[in-house]
Amino acid sequence: MQAMNAITGLILAGGRGSRMGGVDKGLQNFRGLPLAQQTLMRLQLQNRPLHGVLINANRNLSAYESLGAQVWPDSLSGYAGPLAGFLTGLERCETPLMLTVPCDTPLFPLDLAERLLHALLEQDADLAMAAAPEADGTVRLQPVFCLLKVTLLDSLAAFTQAGGRKIDAWTAQHPCAVVAFDQAGDSPQAFSNANTLQELQQLESL
Repeated sequence: MQAMNAITGLILAGGRGSRMGGVDKGLQNFRGLPLAQQTLMRLQLQNRPLHGVLINANRNLSAYESLGAQVWPDSLSGYAGPLAGFLTGLERCETPLMLTVPCDTPLFPLDLAERLLHALLEQDADLAMAAAPEADGTVRLQPVFCLLKVTLLDSLAAFTQAGGRKIDAWTAQHPCAVVAFDQAGDSPQAFSNANTLQELQQLESL
């Protein structure tokens, strides 16, 4: 049963970092370590142990490799967004399931993998996605925090080859379990991300 539900983590660090002035976001420091390393450590501390972790990055590959994980650039050209990272990860993933997390949200829950897997199995879904409360109280999907069956590879390859780039347009084609991280004990800042250097400093002060 364990092997059937084995999960590989994928850190999405392949963006342009345009809102940070073009810097490589995953290599920016957060509490003394690069964001990508903080993210890697967070994955390694998950309540449900992962089989391994991959990093999707498109520049400074040796810096990412020095963190101790396999690094793969997008198989699609032109900084095609998170789905390009999903596709690259699914092509390389050697377990039945893959958990994606972005490199700019270093406080994500330590029970992320466990709760997404529970929902995926309970609802017999193809993927499970996190949702989190906003400041106004509405619960918003967090589509880059996603647990995917690797059997979705062909579907995603076809979608992206046809020019599709929007996560929600692709995920809408498949049974998806949504897990709201709005329970007692869930941190309201767990899914706070840093798009700018100012937001990164604000995150550090939490």
